[in-house]
Amino acid sequence: MPFIFFHKGLSKSYVSFWYVGLRFILIGLFLLHFFFLSSLLAQQTSGLFLNDSLALQGYTLFGNNETTYLINNCGLIVNTWESNYKPGEAIYLLENGNLLRTAEVDGDFNAGGLGGRFELFSWEGELLWYYDFVSETMHPHHDIEPLPNGNFLCIVWEKITAKEAQAKGRQFEGDFWSERIVELEMVGINEVNIKWEWRLWDHLIQDYDSSKPNYGNVSHHPELVNLNYIGEGEETSGNWIHLNAIDYNERLNQIVVSSRLFGEIWIIDHSTTTEEAASHIGGQSGKGGDLLYRFGNPQTYKRGTAKDQIFRHQHDVRWIPEDNLHSGKLMVFNNDMLPNQSQVNIWSAPIKEDSNYAILEDEAFGPTEFDWSYTADDFYSQYMSSAQVLPNEHLFICEGGSGHFFEIDTNGRIVWEYINPVNSNGSPAIQGGTVRFNQTFRATKYPLDYPAFSDKILEGTIPVEINPWENDCFIPDLSYTEDEDINIKIIGNPIIDELIVQSNSDRLITLTIFNSMGQKINKMTIKEGRNTIELGRFPSGIYFLLFTNTTKFSQIYKIWKI
Repeated sequence: MPFIFFHKGLSKSYVSFWYVGLRFILIGLFLLHFFFLSSLLAQQTSGLFLNDSLALQGYTLFGNNETTYLINNCGLIVNTWESNYKPGEAIYLLENGNLLRTAEVDGDFNAGGLGGRFELFSWEGELLWYYDFVSETMHPHHDIEPLPNGNFLCIVWEKITAKEAQAKGRQFEGDFWSERIVELEMVGINEVNIKWEWRLWDHLIQDYDSSKPNYGNVSHHPELVNLNYIGEGEETSGNWIHLNAIDYNERLNQIVVSSRLFGEIWIIDHSTTTEEAASHIGGQSGKGGDLLYRFGNPQTYKRGTAKDQIFRHQHDVRWIPEDNLHSGKLMVFNNDMLPNQSQVNIWSAPIKEDSNYAILEDEAFGPTEFDWSYTADDFYSQYMSSAQVLPNEHLFICEGGSGHFFEIDTNGRIVWEYINPVNSNGSPAIQGGTVRFNQTFRATKYPLDYPAFSDKILEGTIPVEINPWENDCFIPDLSYTEDEDINIKIIGNPIIDELIVQSNSDRLITLTIFNSMGQKINKMTIKEGRNTIELGRFPSGIYFLLFTNTTKFSQIYKIWKI
């Protein structure tokens, strides 16, 4: 029934005119709203945004729910692994092609980064091994680190009662959590051997109660952790240290970890026995399990003030691999270096010949400046996140809070960009729709020559997102029939340096060449007759040729360049 409004004293013709005008206004507002929403929906919201030819050719691994994805540079799925558990949080593709992942299980601990279970999958997705390393007093969290010997390191929360803490000189009441680092060997289908262990609880100092153990001058012992230091954002649950990353240096046989709440990274000696790791002597450093180096916030050991703190809520500390411009240096994703702005920082730790680190009396560990940093005006993630130096010296970054993965070259220019379409609570998003809860702890890019890929079929299938939009990176469907309207012949296949195309059509035809990753590498016009295209500068491998004419008929060929 139409809407009619009468007002006493107005003529029917005036009311009719007013009613018609009102309808036009309402219709106009509706159309404006509709077109506004349509324009929003027309915006790309997830998946691949950029795949520059300068980007490292490789595959990206990520996962924020029960599915782990491996995608190529075109954002096409190469492999997936299915678990019954969400990650908690780290995932690694091992050199033998197996997938080692953490998994979130319930326990007596409850904080961000909760893990508890470890799972090993084959490349084909078969669950080969799992283990729940959970008790009332221990719970793994955040990160693991695969070791060259086939074992792996894990970070473990350790519950300390208020009575135990106060007996050590803790001035604050309540239960709280310390940290352990455990090296596990996978045996059987659901068994582990503990091969090595380090407990923070063995390396404490306090200057609160002289009648309790570990009493001393905190500033005189930077190798020990102040039991009464309260970091930024310490949780009421007792989450005191909150380690969130671990890495291993085989050459040094040392471990580095990141403490979010202390705003520091710590290095310890892994060459010790478990007994030595509980003491202050032993190992190649001679210092047992004491901290060899710490950096980022010297007020934790009373050799600085708040203005000297340079790390805030940082993640993903790691040593940069050898054969790189910054090889041997340390790198971290510094989440809150500036208000609402993150940085990636690289620095040189002052290591000495005896594997210890230089520090002057009454001064903080150096350096005083970073060797290199990256930031941008809109670069920020308050939590999670990672940064990785690639073999081509580019930097691969996961801006964790927004699920934004991108690669920058040595000049800071973005050459590859992707937004995770996957909702951490469910399935991938629809392209063009709003992407929610796509936060990602870490994304890792593996080069083409990574050993895990040596005997694998690595063909991209479909994008992760639902209803994807076509872009220059997609390889068209190869299930085609030759079209007489195009009438193209490839002379010689495989080819060496020259691609020869014979066109028997009097129409202009466009040739687009894609590499095996689906990346567009060249585009040209093919004329009637014999066409010679130089491919000598391109590496050996599979290429796809897409021929299209003005009437939109297309034909596709697959060639091999040797």
